[in-house]
Amino acid sequence: LFPFNTLAYSNRVVVGGENIGIEVHSKGVLIVDFYEVNGKLIGKEAGFQVGDIITKVDGVTINGIENLTEQLEGKTGSVEFTVERNQKEKNISMNLEEESDILKTGLYIKDQINGVGTLSYIDPESRIFGSLGHEIIEKSTVSKFEIKDGEIYEANVANIIKSKDGRAGEKNSTYNRDNVYGEIKENEITGIFGEYTDDFSNRELMDVGKISDIHTGKASIRTVIKDDKKEDFDIEIMSINEGSKTKNILFEITDEELLQQTGGVIQGMSGSPILQDGKIIGAVNYVIVNDTSKGYGVFITTMLEEGEN
Repeated sequence: LFPFNTLAYSNRVVVGGENIGIEVHSKGVLIVDFYEVNGKLIGKEAGFQVGDIITKVDGVTINGIENLTEQLEGKTGSVEFTVERNQKEKNISMNLEEESDILKTGLYIKDQINGVGTLSYIDPESRIFGSLGHEIIEKSTVSKFEIKDGEIYEANVANIIKSKDGRAGEKNSTYNRDNVYGEIKENEITGIFGEYTDDFSNRELMDVGKISDIHTGKASIRTVIKDDKKEDFDIEIMSINEGSKTKNILFEITDEELLQQTGGVIQGMSGSPILQDGKIIGAVNYVIVNDTSKGYGVFITTMLEEGEN
């Protein structure tokens, strides 16, 4: 006998919609820019590039800025850095310099990113969650942030900066990092994924809509705008694109209350579930900046497939 159901994910999932805080940590330490030391860009001159990830110092593995600082303390002469660049290792030697009695590298670095988004779903069988519908980008390098791990946690909407055509608004939130919901494992083009560790036993389950189920016309998005309350807001699906990896569902917000409160799609709304005919069919992922009443969503099946792999 051969099984007929080959889906790796459940055909009914917990529907998200709640606001979440997001914190991800890099693999090693990311170089985002350079600064002058004694009038020289010593880091750039040594051969470092923006986007390099420092993984070792003199052969010792680096897992964060604090660890890097410890390894460089008291170093004199040439220091050998191992960096990851374009998924290949490269060794770079550099002499650190003192300026105002402080040892400096000439490197601006980062080891984590914090932000806010919306939970899309939880698979009740695997406990895998998905959020955002797009990858986390490091703004200085304008590239995918290569993560080691991270967390999602409680975040409450404090106020809204409204979108205007030409500029996306945003949710300003307060955070409670002690109330962790889950552990982030992956940062992919279709979203962030990981293990949901909080209780979801009393949460609503909804059928997963296949791509063939989705049609133009009335639908809704579920998100939090005020009072930490998840609400469903009306949208109109304008077109469906199966050829895109992430911009699959073009929609327009038709809910007057949502338009009055937010001016359209705003930052922090990424990941908001898209619902149609009693099924979860997608997640909001992009705003159209020159017409903020419109945005895109990714197919929920694409997120589920990515998350379970």
